Amino acid sequence: MSDYRIERDSMGELKVPAKALYGAQTQRAVDNFPISGLTMPREFIRALGLIKSAAAQANADLGHLKKGAAKAIRKAAERVAAGEFDAHFPIDVFQTGSGTSSNMNANEVIAHVAAAAGTKVHPNDDVNNGQSSNDVIPTAIQVSATLTASEKLLPALVHLKKTLDRRARELNKIAKTGRTHLMDAMPITFGQEVGAWSAQIRSSIERINDALKRTRKLPLGGTAVGTGINADPKLGPAVARELGRMTGVKFESADNYFEGIGAQDAAVELSGQLKTLAVALTKIANDLRLMNSGPLAGLGEIELPALQPGSSIMPGKVNPVIPEAVAMVAAQVIGNDLTITIGGQSGLFQLNVQLPVIAYNLLQSIEILANVSIALADKAIAGFKVRQDKIKEALDKNPILVTALNSVIGYDKGAAIAKKAYKEGRAILDVAIEETGLPRKQLQALLDPAALTKGGIHGGSAGG
Repeated sequence: MSDYRIERDSMGELKVPAKALYGAQTQRAVDNFPISGLTMPREFIRALGLIKSAAAQANADLGHLKKGAAKAIRKAAERVAAGEFDAHFPIDVFQTGSGTSSNMNANEVIAHVAAAAGTKVHPNDDVNNGQSSNDVIPTAIQVSATLTASEKLLPALVHLKKTLDRRARELNKIAKTGRTHLMDAMPITFGQEVGAWSAQIRSSIERINDALKRTRKLPLGGTAVGTGINADPKLGPAVARELGRMTGVKFESADNYFEGIGAQDAAVELSGQLKTLAVALTKIANDLRLMNSGPLAGLGEIELPALQPGSSIMPGKVNPVIPEAVAMVAAQVIGNDLTITIGGQSGLFQLNVQLPVIAYNLLQSIEILANVSIALADKAIAGFKVRQDKIKEALDKNPILVTALNSVIGYDKGAAIAKKAYKEGRAILDVAIEETGLPRKQLQALLDPAALTKGGIHGGSAGG
């Protein structure tokens, strides 16, 4: 048997692998774009399958597609959405900027699968009925991003936030030295520090949810240039409703198809919020790495879970591998955001022409942020131990505690006490007793680190 077959399209005949479920247009794209070996993500292919299924149902309901053909398309498209035929989506990410090749890839696979099941349908006339690559691909970007963010990223962030909140409650009574400019500052509690991380994640959840309001508004129905040529005006809203029924996400038809096809502002906005999350995760990861540093020659405030040997030459070395992975994911997401931003700038008149690379980078960012957030919660935050002896030693000698005496002895005298304590390596309490003549009990109350973490004014008037 031959290892290929002959397929035909409007440009003529072409050899296609015998077992391939796609046709000539997909093969032309495979031949034209041997660039990176990167193919469109699983979630994007899922979205294409969902869109084709929803469109078939909507066209049947509107009387533009025979019910038998629609049923066959739906069955085949839902198998595509489920991932059964991912191996038959071989086109490189770096292809035609409209993603036409990927749209035709889906049309051809669905048509072949339907035919194999006994119903012959045409990839353009039936599977692509009332559609254009120019509205299908932007819709697939928004559907795939919305679903992946809703199903993976947001649950991962909620889990991370819950883990942070639990640790903040557990550690809320442990005071430690605060730091500004990486230098000793007034005390805070571990609970306050971890609680700030939780607040960052909460804000990211809110930002992402807000951006998803725009990605849920789909441009399907605008067809080639936004006018809706060759599509029933009711098709876009009908597809959005059907996608909502299929996924449980409330998709809507876009207010303006020209915007949704000619621009990628919704994707750029969502990517910007993912970048903000990446920055927040970097802050958390860096704090953890510094607090864990040492354990002897660094801060040594906490001990992260030991997950693997840290060196091929230094026995016993253990490294903060999860925070390092978080930092690398953040770097990738920030780079992806730049690519998506440049892609978003490539809306030329009635079409954006960098759609595949926007899709690839946006979905990668969502996926890796979700995965690393779970790892951060479960393999770093949940299990780190506080080294209270190390924390107390540093806190007792922290000369900045003298700030609490400002209202009693004045700034200048406080500065002199702090410098002396630091120079002599002594506890601030002992130096303050010598220099102020105030009773030990009063100074102990004024300089109590736990009390100082609650803010407010301590002590009384300096008396001028």
